[in-house]
Amino acid sequence: MKITETTTEKSSLYDDLDKMNTEELLACINKEDQTVSLAIKKVIPQIQRLVDVIAKKMQQGGRLFYIGAGTSGRLGILDASECPPTYGVPDDWVIGLIAGGDRAVRKAVENAEDDWEQAWKDLQIHMINADDVLVGIAASGTTPYVIGGLKDARKNGVITGCITCNEHSPLADEADFPVEVVVGPEFVTGSTRMKAGTAQKLVLNMISTTVMIKLGRVVGNKMVDMQLSNKKLVKRGTRMIMKALNIDEKSAEELLIANQSVRKAIEAYQPAK
Repeated sequence: MKITETTTEKSSLYDDLDKMNTEELLACINKEDQTVSLAIKKVIPQIQRLVDVIAKKMQQGGRLFYIGAGTSGRLGILDASECPPTYGVPDDWVIGLIAGGDRAVRKAVENAEDDWEQAWKDLQIHMINADDVLVGIAASGTTPYVIGGLKDARKNGVITGCITCNEHSPLADEADFPVEVVVGPEFVTGSTRMKAGTAQKLVLNMISTTVMIKLGRVVGNKMVDMQLSNKKLVKRGTRMIMKALNIDEKSAEELLIANQSVRKAIEAYQPAK
């Protein structure tokens, strides 16, 4: 059996890492990291197509799902979990799932990513349907859990996308809207939590941020629907209101606390006559 070597598994461009000093190691890692944003720039049209279909489906009441294994799964969960506090959206608007379940977020679950059928079972718990969009995340593009999930989703009329770091992968073949960010060999051979993971994180940032803006969750450049979950965010919200309404800090904070939202506070403001 011939084994085809994927880009993410190719040998590092650097050798004798164990003989490098700390400065050399850090400089080389940084040099490689600088190539990631350039690789993403090349595929912005791919990301655009995926974002547009997600936004359209969510405007019609659909949801966004991420599935992945290992680092990829954790990054999807991270992106999904940050949408409610950042944009004030319900917890079930963006949902991240990982092979092996929640315990796999902290500790690797043996063989979890090799199950072709489990992703669809996990998705059915959330009653995924044709109104939703499913994005599979896998650096290699060969993860059975993710490929199987997209394959079953397509059979059931769900639009699919993916984020992978190899071209012409089995995962991309199952995606209606593939995003293929080829960042090249890793600094430590095969360690896709590095450049590939960084690329996935940046693309996820682009997807969720742009979708939320298109859904009206940002006004100007401000997160007007953010949850006021700590003092820092209360102060941020207060500053937003002060600037928007040209009022003093005390009045702005009182208005914010009373309405529990920057957007609602601005809408509720009635200047003194």
